[in-house]
Amino acid sequence: MVCGSVPCLWTIFCLHLCFYVNTGIAQNTREVILLDSKAQQTELEWISSPPSGWEEISGLDENYTPIRTYQVCQVMEPNQNNWLRTNWVEKGDAQRIFVELKFTLRDCNSLPGVVGSCKETFNLYYQETDVEVGRNIRESQYVKIDTIAADESFTQGDLGERKMKLNTELRIIGPLSRRGFYLAFQDLGACIALVSVKVYYKKCWSIIENLATFPDTVTGSEFSSLVEVEGTCVNDAEEEADNSPKMHCSAEGEWLVPIGKCICKAGFHQKGDACEPCGRGFYKSSSQDLQCSRCPAHSYNDREGSWRCDCEDGYYRALSDPPSVACTRPPSAPQNMLYNINHTTVSLEWTPPADTGGRNDVTYRIICRRCTWEPEECFPCGSNVGYLPQQSGLMDTYVTITDLLAHANYTFEVEAVNGVSDLSRTQRLFAAVSIATSQAGKRVCTSVAIRLQI
Repeated sequence: MVCGSVPCLWTIFCLHLCFYVNTGIAQNTREVILLDSKAQQTELEWISSPPSGWEEISGLDENYTPIRTYQVCQVMEPNQNNWLRTNWVEKGDAQRIFVELKFTLRDCNSLPGVVGSCKETFNLYYQETDVEVGRNIRESQYVKIDTIAADESFTQGDLGERKMKLNTELRIIGPLSRRGFYLAFQDLGACIALVSVKVYYKKCWSIIENLATFPDTVTGSEFSSLVEVEGTCVNDAEEEADNSPKMHCSAEGEWLVPIGKCICKAGFHQKGDACEPCGRGFYKSSSQDLQCSRCPAHSYNDREGSWRCDCEDGYYRALSDPPSVACTRPPSAPQNMLYNINHTTVSLEWTPPADTGGRNDVTYRIICRRCTWEPEECFPCGSNVGYLPQQSGLMDTYVTITDLLAHANYTFEVEAVNGVSDLSRTQRLFAAVSIATSQAGKRVCTSVAIRLQI
């Protein structure tokens, strides 16, 4: 080490300083470290030009861990030009690089006999390259970042009192376009100890927001940059209609301005940052629903992740019924059938069924059959028979049947139907009456038959 007429006091101060410097500051979770001189315990082996300028020395941190630092104190001779260059730093995807310097600097006024030749600043440079270059430092190829000055400088008195005058300066480089770069420090005649150099870039780390995963994203090249990132829905989730999930990565590595979201698919509900299946006995019919619901009446499921529940035996769900509606069954037969004959016209009346099957869409339909006298055999009535107001879809509990044949036997079945009647394959419930028409128009009163056909 060459220190001119400033002897080992400088070195001693550096060693004590390195002992007391706090290196326990937690790394910012948004930082990706490219270079940290304090993290390297072996020699840094940076390039010093001329070799008699900057010198690498060892020190100890507060945990007695060895650290490597650089210092220079060529203050006795004018026209100094001492360069120190780091090893090549590969930048990865970064466009905007942060350089954090921690250093001490001696007050020129505290150094006797160096008036006019001593400096209290040094210069910071960088050079972009795609590959490592040789060990020669070509000053013209470097771009100046800034002149670095100390906020606090130490004096001879500080050495005795062990007062720490550590300076921290942060500079930003960018936008960078090549694979890597070098940093260089130019001393023009100062007494400096470069305690640490940390180089990093910032990124927004992967997160899950609104059920969408946003990957690690490197910040933009400008201070005001916002990088738009499209999210990917987590498992068993889908994008909300016309509302794709997006977020913006700020230059400081913070996620901002969330837009859109994902929602759990049918059969799944949100729990934290994930979609979990509905349990047995529950369902979720649509991604628009927030929570799973218990199976409605007369329905069940015995599996997880269901979007609907199955109907119990004998119960059904119409195609137009949403999954939230209880399963229902066909109605019972109409009650209290009455009829009146007027020549070839028959009027039928009845009252609604005792059981509507749990639905309110009950209508009625009429089945007409003409039967022979002996042996009794029945055939569907032809298209010449009229029904007033209509044969099926009756809302009222009466119908008039016209244009029947005189002196003929007929059987009329009146069936109550609802939205699930045609889904049942096991039964038909109806009220039936058999009559005989006469030319004389005589009213015939017979009993009303109610039959179950399976």
